[in-house]
Amino acid sequence: MSTYERLIVEKSDGVGWLILNRPEAGNAFDALMLDELEAAWADLDADPDVRVIVNTASGKAFCTGMDVVQVARDKEAMRRHSRRTRDAELKISSWHCDVWKPVIAAVNGVCAGGGLHLVADADIVIAAEGASFVDPHVSVGQAVAYEAITLLRKSPMEAITRMTLTGKGERISAQRAYELGIVSDVVPAADLLAAAGRLAASVSTNSPTAMRATKKALWHSLEVGLTEAKIQAAQEIWRLRNHPDHAEGVQAWREKRQARWLPLDTAEVT
Repeated sequence: MSTYERLIVEKSDGVGWLILNRPEAGNAFDALMLDELEAAWADLDADPDVRVIVNTASGKAFCTGMDVVQVARDKEAMRRHSRRTRDAELKISSWHCDVWKPVIAAVNGVCAGGGLHLVADADIVIAAEGASFVDPHVSVGQAVAYEAITLLRKSPMEAITRMTLTGKGERISAQRAYELGIVSDVVPAADLLAAAGRLAASVSTNSPTAMRATKKALWHSLEVGLTEAKIQAAQEIWRLRNHPDHAEGVQAWREKRQARWLPLDTAEVT
């Protein structure tokens, strides 16, 4: 998919920008946006010129979750995505879509409900000072699952349990999210995109193959025990020893020059 109605997708200087673009609806997920997200993640992941992806949004909100208006009025439109929820086959976030490039979420405003997928599953999260996080699922008679489970691996359980059980009655501020480890930086709203761009530019200077191996090792460690995680990590490290980037990185360091990394070979992803 080369054109999008619900998203803005841009690429520049090794950085891919995936921008939610339904500001009039709080950037809520409707069926079309969900379809476009799957396509956009695949597009950015497959492009060898994109080394890092920034996910942010237009307008005042980051994402307010599922479009409850469409859910109420047009259940057929959301039926396929509802089945994906049931079958644990969601395709909303980078993790759902098996994206092994670094992903930075730049949260510009309120992030609610299903929007937390994009925060929980990002590798690095920064937020504007006025951003906030809330999970209203239980307030509308729905169970919280995917988003909260992943957030438990980033933040103390008490904070996430309190947010999910309180529902719409409590929001976590950007500063509190920073204290809880949900985000790694809080910046003035006017500087959010520039800060995300600077961070992405810094990340993009590294070996795409080494970053992919690192991300795979770290995320896979959440699936298994400590010993198995270290065994899998050792395999990623050893595979990289035979990659040209391994020798190039050392040589560039010695010669005090910019490394000339090979483009990411997506065929190597397993």
